[in-house]
Amino acid sequence: MPIDQPKPRFAPAIRRMHWLIFSLVLLAYVFINLFELFAKGSPTRANVLGAHYLVGLAVLLLILPRLALRLRGGRPPVTPAPPRWSELLGKLTHVALYAFLLVQPILGVITLQIEGKPVALFGMTLLPSFVSQPDRALGHRFEDIHSTLGTVFYYVIALHILAALWHHFGRRDDTLKRMV
Repeated sequence: MPIDQPKPRFAPAIRRMHWLIFSLVLLAYVFINLFELFAKGSPTRANVLGAHYLVGLAVLLLILPRLALRLRGGRPPVTPAPPRWSELLGKLTHVALYAFLLVQPILGVITLQIEGKPVALFGMTLLPSFVSQPDRALGHRFEDIHSTLGTVFYYVIALHILAALWHHFGRRDDTLKRMV
């Protein structure tokens, strides 16, 4: 009786970083959608927004090490191999995901800096503002860009999740199993 070989998976560090960053992005969306529920100027609203900023900074600090791990760690093959168009679409989606994960937090930090706002949580400043002459109008334009990209990011994330489910339940390949 042949012994089944374990299917190749991503390295444990890559898998942990994937799910950690997924959790942080999810929290960022939860916080930014919750803060509107609280009264303007309230400490709760400020703390929820501060938590959004903090989670964004955590994503920014983790995305480059994650990308380095991903590039260094290789990619286990998908079995059975997907069609070429599917691989190309997957690569394009992953490039978009990494771009969003890098650009969104940077835009958030730039927005806060332009507006002269620190990143604060529970009254403690975690990242001060380094701008001596805030420009609220320019800050609002950057905030609009950040918000619009955040909405687009919803769709890219949804595409990523739907593709993983399609691979698992539709194609019945091991794409999803490589990351769990």
